[in-house]
Amino acid sequence: MNKISQDDRAPGADFRSQARELVANRETLRRIFIMREDDSARETLVKYMEQILFGLQDFLQRHVGITEEVPLKELSERFMDTTIGRHPEKKLAQVITDLINGIAPYAVNVASPYFVGHMTSAIPFFMVHLSTIVAALNQNVVKIETSKVVSIVEKQVLAKIHRLIYGFPEDFYKEHIQSGYTSLGGFVEDGTLANLSALWVARNRLLGPKEGFAGVEQEGIARAFAAHGVDRLVVLISQLGHYSLRKSAGVLGLGSDNVLAIGVDEHNRMDIGELTSTLGHLAKTEPRTRVLAVVGISGATETGTVDPLGKIADICQEQGIHFHVDAAWGGPTLFSEKYARLLSGIERADSVTIDGHKQFYMPMTCGMVYFKDPEAMDAIAYNARYVARPGSVDLGIRSLAGSRPSTSLILDSALKIMGAQGYALLIEHGIETAASLAEEIELRENFQLMTRPELNILTYRYCPPEIQKHLATAGPEEALVINQALNEANIALQRRQREAGKSFVSRTTLRFPDGRNGLTVVLRVVIMNPMTHMGILREILDEQESIAARQLPESFRIEP
Repeated sequence: MNKISQDDRAPGADFRSQARELVANRETLRRIFIMREDDSARETLVKYMEQILFGLQDFLQRHVGITEEVPLKELSERFMDTTIGRHPEKKLAQVITDLINGIAPYAVNVASPYFVGHMTSAIPFFMVHLSTIVAALNQNVVKIETSKVVSIVEKQVLAKIHRLIYGFPEDFYKEHIQSGYTSLGGFVEDGTLANLSALWVARNRLLGPKEGFAGVEQEGIARAFAAHGVDRLVVLISQLGHYSLRKSAGVLGLGSDNVLAIGVDEHNRMDIGELTSTLGHLAKTEPRTRVLAVVGISGATETGTVDPLGKIADICQEQGIHFHVDAAWGGPTLFSEKYARLLSGIERADSVTIDGHKQFYMPMTCGMVYFKDPEAMDAIAYNARYVARPGSVDLGIRSLAGSRPSTSLILDSALKIMGAQGYALLIEHGIETAASLAEEIELRENFQLMTRPELNILTYRYCPPEIQKHLATAGPEEALVINQALNEANIALQRRQREAGKSFVSRTTLRFPDGRNGLTVVLRVVIMNPMTHMGILREILDEQESIAARQLPESFRIEP
């Protein structure tokens, strides 16, 4: 056997001499299935895994760029092979080398403190250790027979987060924590499936069984509408609501057009006046239209703002409407005694979405959905003779997913390692650093703060003072023209900074309540890395000012 060492060969390098020795037969299959091929695999794996396990941040900084300046078209041309070799092509050592040399440099270092553009977090180094153990155990929590104690641990974790949200008495949790007949929530792949699960439960409860009708889950949406005297179901969300809610409506047969956007106020929160008037208008003009749910946001994706949850809860309670809170982003704010008040009213929600791979700082994929009523998920229960038997602790009974990994073990371990106070410190760092960045932006004349941070997300744009003055006095038509030019200039600025590969902020498009300037392109910063500090953020703003002055001077100039 030839020993393969790290020699900076590019992926796809010619390993013909080794390839001739790679044959798929029972002997080689048995060997690679239960043990390493040879010492070269061990040496290569140990070399990199030691770095990953005990120096993750250094490894990522050394091997992964923030954003590598290689066009996607060029990258895609390297990956055009559509055939699977009949026999093995490479040994493990070669594959590991290819991953490190050929994939990692062109991935994105989301752990960099200069990566402040998206909701994908850096992960604590111990998450890799936990994920490795969970992968090795390979438990399938669809059923107790393929997970045993892991399913029991998962129900305990669900109870802990449920208690964080709803704060029911101890007796409540003793009754339901390990019950096979009730459920406090469930793990799913992500926030999208959590939102879908919440609306699925709401739909099935609203269009449930009645005399002569077995329920929407059995008989379908058309028969359900006829049985309940309904022409359509609608879901009301803020105009900043996540697009997963529209997808959910499509999957559930409501139609994505029946997710109705409610405008926001000057603080980018759902306008309660408009919500009330919309509900009144529907009741008056469309008596056969039913409101399936009102969704409040706890940490809007674009602005990080939190809807007035308590006021929405009042309206939903008065009118008997399911109240769902999409707290995929902001949910962990509840850990902070200092800032938990920002989510006041979430405890009145019928259902809540939280994403573990956001501000729980977990690896992909971990979504969660929680229900105030421990019997709510009975509306989506499925049983089978060989799996998910009634009364069992089989978690697949009340879940959209079938087979799935034991992500709950990672969260359970992280809660023990970090503690509530550890997570609180992360949350507080993000909120307070975002506030400091907002102050810095307002001190710099070339920038405009577009949305003030409530949690740890803010938006701004590059807009020199002469353009700000011109916009303030321009008529409506001229303001639209100027704003469109600013949009194009800020897009160019964001792209140039991304391509430079030193740092990364994202961009999005917002429509502000006054609507005067139409759609507005803004730069978006998300603070969720404890290593990101104001020194780094000032560097990012400095770089933007330099790019605008040296590379895009004409883009940020208007004709007198």
